[in-house]
Amino acid sequence: TKAWCIPTTSAEFVACMEHTLDLYVMPYDPKRPKVCFDESSKQLIAETRTALPARPGRVRRYDYEYQRNGTRNLFMFFEPLRSWRHVEVTERRTDQDFAHQMRWLVDVAYPDAECIDVIMDNLNTHKPASLYETFPPAEANRILKRLAFHFTPKHGSWLNMAECEFSVFIRKLGLHVPDEATLKRKVAAIELSRNRSSATVHWQFTSQDARIRLAQLYPSIPD
Repeated sequence: TKAWCIPTTSAEFVACMEHTLDLYVMPYDPKRPKVCFDESSKQLIAETRTALPARPGRVRRYDYEYQRNGTRNLFMFFEPLRSWRHVEVTERRTDQDFAHQMRWLVDVAYPDAECIDVIMDNLNTHKPASLYETFPPAEANRILKRLAFHFTPKHGSWLNMAECEFSVFIRKLGLHVPDEATLKRKVAAIELSRNRSSATVHWQFTSQDARIRLAQLYPSIPD
């Protein structure tokens, strides 16, 4: 595996941005899938009173009192060119949770892939070391040999298409999900529906577009 680009300057930002954008325009290759990975959280909220049902011209109304039941983490895998996504619900998002997600990606989701390009942000758990902190060295090495990490720039999470897909999931989940079992059931239903309908993100923004529309981000080069 290799960790490509963790930018600290404007030049590194645009280099990392263009690297990500160039990955997106590469043709589909089942032996080298390009998978976007992201994380989000969902607060579990239970009603203490029965909500008023929707009526013509009026949406379903909830009482202002509710019960907080903690939060759950959502891990998203999204391969736009295959119109496929998978979301896993977990209690935490530690180094070990990340490591187990990467092993699932290699062994279950893409057992026949030669290498998987994983596009993600620079969260502190997103690092090869997380696998060595979780698995024996030989196992960590085995998994990492089939992964290539590609990081979006800091403050550039909009470049990760999994973030776009997450916005759909969060909207469809709604505000009030009372418990983990309900959350998992709803997530699975949304995932199945979108996979069956081949829903995806039709990315149009390229490196050439960035040089025009985001010219202010590029370093000035003296004549």
